[in-house]
Amino acid sequence: MRNLRGTYVHRGDAGRRRRRTLHTILVASAIALTTVIIASRRPSTASAETAASARRSIFATLADRKLRQELEDARGELKLVRSQLEWANKVIAYSTRYGISVRLATDIYDASVREGIDPELAFRLVGVESEFNDHAISKAGALGLTQLMPSTAVLIEKGTTREELFQPRTNLRIGFRYLRSLLDMYKGDVRLALLAYNRGEDAVWRDIKAGVNPGNGYDRYILKGYTGKGLID
Repeated sequence: MRNLRGTYVHRGDAGRRRRRTLHTILVASAIALTTVIIASRRPSTASAETAASARRSIFATLADRKLRQELEDARGELKLVRSQLEWANKVIAYSTRYGISVRLATDIYDASVREGIDPELAFRLVGVESEFNDHAISKAGALGLTQLMPSTAVLIEKGTTREELFQPRTNLRIGFRYLRSLLDMYKGDVRLALLAYNRGEDAVWRDIKAGVNPGNGYDRYILKGYTGKGLID
């Protein structure tokens, strides 16, 4: 066979081999570089697991907070329902005991609580003063459920008219506010406050200063069997 080393054909084969080798090296380098780049951008398995664990922890925390909030909301709603049920039971009990409408019992109960008066005392006072008649008028001119004198009502709430004192809510609000002022004046002494409500403050003070018992039976009648303090927190 003819020796072709050094000929044009041989030199062509050598060139092609060098080009193939160079191409192989370039391809290998490109693959290696690509692998390095991908590896640098892709988290390691441990890092990926850590990230996934962190995400699960965040989701669990959020779910726990949501559940806690839902439980708190449910407790709040349950507390409100219990409070409303307790209120309804008390109103119905007073309505039944005194033989009055639920609406009137509600007005008396709510007005007394707003003014800080024990509802038990409030119902006793209205029962004695007017027998729950919102249009009651005394010989002295006292009006409505709590038997307010128009002059007293104006002192408590300016601008109050005679006609307004026949409105249950207006009468109860002013009457209980007046009783509250007397309880404060006599430092929580329910008996003296009731006597002042019935007889007038001046009459009670005169008897006290004179060393005379200001009682006239009114206080005993209202307070018979009563164990409350007159005021509520």
